[in-house]
Amino acid sequence: MAAENKMGTMPVNKLLITMSLPMMASMLVQALYNVVDSIFVAMIGEDALTAVSMAFPMQMLMFASAIGTGVGLNALLSRSLGQKNQELADKSTVNAMFIEAIAFVIFFFVGLFLSRPFYNIQNAGEVITNYGVEYLQTIMMLSFGVYAQVLFERMLISTGRTKYSMITQMIGAVTNLILDPIMIFGLLGFPALGVRGAAIATVIGQCVAATAAIIFNVKVNTDINIQLKGFRPDAKVIGTILSVGIPSMIMQAVGSVMTFGFNKILIYFSTTAVAVFGVYFKLNSIIFMPIFGLNNGMVPIVAYNYGAENRKRMLDAIKYSAIYATALMIVGLILLEAIPDKLLMLFSASDDMLAIGVPALRIICIHFIFAGPAIILSSTFQALGYGIFSMFISLIRQLLVLLPAAIILAVIAWHTSGDVNLVWWSFVIAEISSLSTAIIFFRHLYKKVIVNIPVGSEL
Repeated sequence: MAAENKMGTMPVNKLLITMSLPMMASMLVQALYNVVDSIFVAMIGEDALTAVSMAFPMQMLMFASAIGTGVGLNALLSRSLGQKNQELADKSTVNAMFIEAIAFVIFFFVGLFLSRPFYNIQNAGEVITNYGVEYLQTIMMLSFGVYAQVLFERMLISTGRTKYSMITQMIGAVTNLILDPIMIFGLLGFPALGVRGAAIATVIGQCVAATAAIIFNVKVNTDINIQLKGFRPDAKVIGTILSVGIPSMIMQAVGSVMTFGFNKILIYFSTTAVAVFGVYFKLNSIIFMPIFGLNNGMVPIVAYNYGAENRKRMLDAIKYSAIYATALMIVGLILLEAIPDKLLMLFSASDDMLAIGVPALRIICIHFIFAGPAIILSSTFQALGYGIFSMFISLIRQLLVLLPAAIILAVIAWHTSGDVNLVWWSFVIAEISSLSTAIIFFRHLYKKVIVNIPVGSEL
């Protein structure tokens, strides 16, 4: 099989670049879309921007179930192909589809019944709550597109066809970008739907991308055979997918809890601080999405060569990925340190938002230099089937260290200067802790597992 030969024989650095660049480009486009989406929403007003920002934790829970299953499929499918186990590879795809379908049904009802209580518990106020419910219900109740998109893109990534995944993501992002102003402001004869229009544009983009991904898998992905006829869930395959996927889901869900908790802390300072936090996440995605694209190129290489028992190629992929990730993070650090005010003005920032946002971006971005290698090591654990390590690192970064540090710093701020800037330092503290833990885990895994794998060769 062509994908097998490429991941098993092409020089690792060239292979990593070949597989990662399309994913990095497509995810950067996706990140830029998310930024532009918020820019359009900000034109409605700061309350609308705050409402969409406050929806993020619930969205993250939904994405967690989709991406977690995709990560589990990615690891199992790539490893199966490396072991030349075609039957297991084919079973993994249809069982992953079954998991994603169940997740969609669950979040349909979550969106229907829990959107308003979610905003009420955050003390968002009537205007922000009404905006938020319109946005969140639409996103979650019509989420079938995002589940299909993630799943079928992962099938392409796992078999080395990252350029097709890039095309599907770009198609979806461009569709969103075109429809956003049309749906939000009522252009070309459409009614002006406001924040609900932003959600509808997102859903349509996801469905278009999912359709493209399905077509590519059927037409060009010869490494898997998707057979739905006579399908019965396979408990063993589902368990294998979820053994890697659930830790990834928990990692994403932890991010949701962190964002929710951080919003609760910030709203005691001001709703503008919440809006700044939401803007940071949009800008942050421009830096981090290429890193995640790099991960998507690295994980199947590591998993494949783990299955093929080639230690050298595994370690080379990890090494090159860590170098590139660190370089990208340094670029992001320079960007946010140099022009935070100009970046905030993209979101129609008021004077109050600039006063809070400029120091916030300059403080938070310090953690970028530690985040790059930590993310690569965390993804390595997933590729090798040790997702529990990745989950624990995420817990340290976002719950066990970040939120407690934020609470402590907030209390100090409330009783002294009242300055929210102190809270932002919790990101730096948490990232140093997560990188230290990741290095300890990798040393343990190297001695326990990796050193026992045959060295293999570059070619």
